[in-house]
Amino acid sequence: MSRRAWAAVRLLGGVLVLAVVVWRVGPDPLVDGVRRLGSGTLLAALALGAATTLCQAWRWRVVADALGDELALPAATAACYRSQFLNSALPGGVLGDVHRGVRSGIDAGDLGRGLRAVAWERVAGQLVQGAVALAVLAVYPSPLQAAVPWIALLGAGAVGVLLGTGRGVARHGPARVGRALRGAALEARGCLLRPTVLAPVLLASLLAVGGYVAMFLVAARAAGVQASAQRLLPLALVVLLAAAIPVNVAGWGPREGAAVWVFASADVGAPAGGSVATAFGVLTLVAVLPGAVVLLAGRRRPPPAVRPADPLRGSVPVVVRGGIREDGAAHG
Repeated sequence: MSRRAWAAVRLLGGVLVLAVVVWRVGPDPLVDGVRRLGSGTLLAALALGAATTLCQAWRWRVVADALGDELALPAATAACYRSQFLNSALPGGVLGDVHRGVRSGIDAGDLGRGLRAVAWERVAGQLVQGAVALAVLAVYPSPLQAAVPWIALLGAGAVGVLLGTGRGVARHGPARVGRALRGAALEARGCLLRPTVLAPVLLASLLAVGGYVAMFLVAARAAGVQASAQRLLPLALVVLLAAAIPVNVAGWGPREGAAVWVFASADVGAPAGGSVATAFGVLTLVAVLPGAVVLLAGRRRPPPAVRPADPLRGSVPVVVRGGIREDGAAHG
């Protein structure tokens, strides 16, 4: 499938899910979820967004450092804000992360490594979120509690098949593919599984998940849902997992569909799920609005200086960034 066709599928899927949600609960609960948001709730979303963004930047910095790239925490935080805003504003929900990886790779002089650092950082966050969701769904009552053992078994089987297939291809497949797979496995062990990397990545991921769950609970209270936090916790994690599905319209679609379904299954009410999902979507958008400021500031940054061509080096001009030439020589 071409990129354009896949983008159309993602957009159409999000539109269809939203259409089903509106058909199921009507527009009133969705409008009510927005109307109930007050200034205090919006400020709480900004504070929680700052905390989760800082955790993501810390995780990214640790992973990038393990790959050989040094990232300053303030710059990483600004880049994460920008990527989250783009993820929320553009279809698919991943274009901001791609942009972050490209910018980081260009700045570091290694595009592939910059993209891989972002990819491993996102994989780590999703794995931790999935593990937390399974643990919570296994302990607390929810519509999925009985299915958790089967989900865990299916996930373990899928991982086993993937690892076995990858090992077989690495040993007996094309040499180029085998080298790529062995390199990826070695890189994963180095940037995720080393104790000095695993501990901070795990802590940052847990704190980020906690921040998003807290934002969901704030949205539920703002929408007027009176269920206890213990009852809402597994529902929140199901919605967060659905929000990671890259078939949406600027973040909207699977998140709302999952909320309506899981709230109805938990006897909280499908309309309540629609209201909470809408409020949560608005709060997540408000939480990443500083990324728009970062994006605009980056667009106003002056372009890199370009020196005239050196006749001894050919006709290609030399780009100077921060006093360093492209070839790495110091520039006075």
